[in-house]
Amino acid sequence: MNLTPSIPRLGRRRGEEAAVDERLPMVNRTPVKSRAGAVRRERHQADYVILVVVVALTALGILMVYSSSALRGYLSQDADTFATVGPQIQWAILGFVAMAVMMRVDYRWLRLASLPFYVVAIGLLVLVFVPQFNIVVGGSARWLKLGELPAIHPAEIAKLAMVIYLAHWFARRGHRIRGFWAGTVPFLIIVAPIIALVFKEPDLGTTGVLTLTALTMFFVAGANLFHLATMVTGALMVMIVVGLRGYQLDRIRTWQNPWLDPLGEGFHTVQGLLALGVGGLFGTGLGASKVFVPNAFNDFIFAEVGQEFGLLGSVVVIGLFLILAYSGVRVALAAPDTFGALLAAGITAWLCLQAFLNIGVVVALLPITGITLPFISAGGSSLIISFAAVGILLSISRETVEKGTWNDDATADRGRRDGRTHLPGARRRTVASRPS
Repeated sequence: MNLTPSIPRLGRRRGEEAAVDERLPMVNRTPVKSRAGAVRRERHQADYVILVVVVALTALGILMVYSSSALRGYLSQDADTFATVGPQIQWAILGFVAMAVMMRVDYRWLRLASLPFYVVAIGLLVLVFVPQFNIVVGGSARWLKLGELPAIHPAEIAKLAMVIYLAHWFARRGHRIRGFWAGTVPFLIIVAPIIALVFKEPDLGTTGVLTLTALTMFFVAGANLFHLATMVTGALMVMIVVGLRGYQLDRIRTWQNPWLDPLGEGFHTVQGLLALGVGGLFGTGLGASKVFVPNAFNDFIFAEVGQEFGLLGSVVVIGLFLILAYSGVRVALAAPDTFGALLAAGITAWLCLQAFLNIGVVVALLPITGITLPFISAGGSSLIISFAAVGILLSISRETVEKGTWNDDATADRGRRDGRTHLPGARRRTVASRPS
């Protein structure tokens, strides 16, 4: 006797509604396909842990920018205590809008714009070297001024452009990424122009972030470890032998012992360490700084956090970035396709690596590189681009799938025979049933 329960045939007659026997166990199902073959994606709520972390970091950043710049603005000619924090609030609002828009857009559309966006980013980096358009600050031409538009930092745009294009390219290459001629050489050709142009500005901090982010994505995509180790060694040798300028070498020597010149080359490092020491466990209080910190609302804002909120406030900031890293990795592992997985991994690596490089500079673990703390330091370009990147991450999180789910949409990554993703947890597996 056949004891197998009958399952209604789905979608055989026009207008007939699909029905599932309630007695059957519930299983994870792939998104339903229409007659045209398009996938009707099963979206859910975004990862609100990431949203809460970003909002908390931004709120803290606005507070610290005001605390560290109000007195300076009051003593200026205009006596405007909101001279620095006012624009920061406006940039934050625009950033929230950018994040909301990108969160609602299907991230797969970025694959179509990945190459044009990459080309535009390189074009903007080239314009930085044109005297009519650039703004030189501290001997470095990092800012671009085009007509009546606000000054922008093209390197921030280049970060997002590089991450998107690498995710698209890695997804298309698939397992061939392990090859030397099919993977390593084209990878170097893609990342070399952006990294070289930023290094030439010169901007050593952003160069480090771009390099580490690209190498992280290459590793996650399945790079040959020997090729990867050789690239890292070669890049370090090239930077040391032919790349570093005189003042950059002075920063490295000062980093080894900043107290040799506490009023000169070591001034920033010494003042940052003193501010952290004065803060103690609970800090001196908001707006009650006792130690002057140069660039307190920008590169050294973490020292100001440690001074006014103490060790407790510093640990909270570090903890928020660790939560962001953990949540970003979870999104990458559960992404519905290879492109989404690599894109989430790249965005997470970029934001968190930049944060820990900035903190490492303030606590004298790294030489001074002049890099901002994401969402906290003052700066419009960095804030808006970072918000847009988080919006993409949230868009991916809206379509994450549980481990064990069969995902036909992964086959849209192409360039491989099985259509599987590289990241564990996002691979196609046999459907596992579960009790209703």
